[in-house]
This record gives sequence, C-alpha cells and structure tokens, in this order.
Amino acid sequence: MSFEEKLREISERAQTQRANLLTEEAMKTAILLKMFQALEFDFSDPTEVIPEYTADVGIKKGEKVDYALCIDGQVAILVECKAPNQSLDLKHASQLYRYFSVTDARFAILTNGFDWEFYTDLDQPNRMDSRPFLAFSLADIDAMSVTELARFKRSVFNVENILKTATDLKYVSGLKAAVRQELDDPSADFVKFFGRKIYDGMFTASVQEQFSRLLKRSLSEVIRDRVNARLKSALQQNFVDAEPSDPETPDEIETTEDEWDGYRVAVAIASRVIDPSRIVIRDQKSYCGVLVDDNNRKPLVRLWFNSSNSRYLGLFDGDVEDKVRVSGPTDLYRFADRICAAAAKYTDRPSAPSPLGAEQPNTAEHDDG
Repeated sequence: MSFEEKLREISERAQTQRANLLTEEAMKTAILLKMFQALEFDFSDPTEVIPEYTADVGIKKGEKVDYALCIDGQVAILVECKAPNQSLDLKHASQLYRYFSVTDARFAILTNGFDWEFYTDLDQPNRMDSRPFLAFSLADIDAMSVTELARFKRSVFNVENILKTATDLKYVSGLKAAVRQELDDPSADFVKFFGRKIYDGMFTASVQEQFSRLLKRSLSEVIRDRVNARLKSALQQNFVDAEPSDPETPDEIETTEDEWDGYRVAVAIASRVIDPSRIVIRDQKSYCGVLVDDNNRKPLVRLWFNSSNSRYLGLFDGDVEDKVRVSGPTDLYRFADRICAAAAKYTDRPSAPSPLGAEQPNTAEHDDG
C-alpha cells in the first residue's frame, strides 16, 4: 500500500468514526497511532516513539509533551495532542514552545486528530514559530499535503530537505488565508487599491461601501469565469491534431480519478511558467495526455496509469518522451523542474527552479520509484 493510500485510509477512518472519537485517548488510539505507522514510526518501540515525553525546562518540572518521535536516538519531532472537539490554538500548547528550545527537535506537530499543524524555527533559531508551515485536515487531504507529509517518513527524514520547502509553504499558507479573507470580506485598503484604478473621484465612505460590494461581486465572477473556462477546455473533445495511432472514440475511454489528480498536479506545477488556462487534459486509451493549447504537438506530460502493476510518467523536457516509473499522482512533484522545462518550451518565459523537487536525470524509460 502506498503512502497516499495509507493516508486515504486514515482519512476514511477519521470520518466514519468521528462520532465515536470523543476523547483524546480515543483519538490517539484510532488516528494518531495509525499516522505514526504511516510515517514508519513503530509506536511499540520506545526508542522511536516516546509517550508522555518529559524534559524539565527551567522552573517547570515534570511537564510533558504527548509524544516525542526519535530517529537514531535523537528527538526529531515533538507531538502535542488536543481533544478531537478542541480547535488548535498554540496558547494551549505552551509545552511545545518550551520543549522546542531544549531538545534536538527541529519540528513540532499540534493536532486534534482531524486537523494537523507542523511547526519549525524559520523566524528565530531554536524558537518555535507562531505560525505553522504546513497545515491540513484529514477531511480534505490534497496532493500537496500528501507530498509534504511524505517527507516526514522515518526512512527519508532529512531536516534540510524539509526546511528547503518549509519557508515557501509557510508564506503560501499565510497568503492563501489572506486571499480567502479578502474574498469573503474585502478590507478598505484592498477595495481602494482596485477602486482607484477605475474611479477618479473622492473615495468617500459611500463610495468605499459601493466599491466593497462591487469588488466582492467582481472577484466571484472572475473566479467563476476562470473555473468555467477551465472545465470547458478540459471536457472538450475536438479532433484537431488527432493522433492516428489512437483511433478510439471518447465512449471507450474512462478518465480515472488518479489521472484527474495527475492532471491537476501537472497544472499546479506548470503554472509557475505558463498560463494554466492553456493546459488541458485529453485522455487516450493507453495513456492520459496533458497538453498545452489542446495540441498534441505540445505535450506537457503523459500519465501512463492504466496498468495495475506499474505506472509511468512521460516527460517532454527533451527531444523525445522520457518514461520514468512512478507510484501515483503525487510523484509528479518530484519532477517539477522537468515539467516546468517542458512548459517553458511553449512560452517565451524561461523555466524557474522549482522548490518542489530536484531535477531528475534524463534517461530513457527508467525506474525511479
């Protein structure tokens, strides 16, 4: 079972058993220990998982953190649990702050079983940040969360590798929250920023109120139009540049959820160098194509996911397709540099270095999983 499949299983368990998980201990048994297993920590081994971890801090004696996860005899991750019905608030997890500065741990986790927050010391060395760099809910696990969480598996755990992406993740998370807030309730500065682009008069209180309402409506319509355009482009089946080697009709083809997930990940990666509205999905009988401008002469990636025994990703940053073995959609993040390089061939913009993964060697049809 892949790591992603294990997470999906834990997510389903959390949803089906949520009504019965009323205490912190019940949550630990049903959810937390399963998560430790998925991350390859043996909770029955006290050298890997230390429950009720104690480290006296100053005048604070006997204060405990729920768990310490250890690697090679060193505390690597501190874990503080809250009751399942309790919202995550760092003011209720002061132990994490204190312990973070006196242990070897570079990462701390705060969770109520359903919601998870990951912290490190990006702002000040040896002082835990007040904002998490990674946060997700088991009720809504996306591909990015799966990829980043996989970095915490015991077998691949590397502090530097995690920290490379932690800074971007932290600020992207903050920016997304700020954007959501502005969409729901535009601030005065946000309204004025756009209003002054089209209104030359005095920005009085009544004008501010009018533009606040109009901006919220405009933002909703722009998002709706973008979504509709994307869906229309993705679902269209036209025969421009149709490949003679795949003469099957659309009725013979069923696009799987993994293919849709792979397409979404490819769009997310390539959007760094190309307008995402240009990227479309066109499924074939033997593979699922992700194209630029819905043109078979502009392939971005091919998802060879139809086989139950082995899966491959077709990359086009070179002159010919390079097939590399993958386990699932989230593996696309490992080849972010090469996907951006392929996208850059269809635009004047150069491909930028990707923080999502190191560029992989370009060898014809090799295993990389």
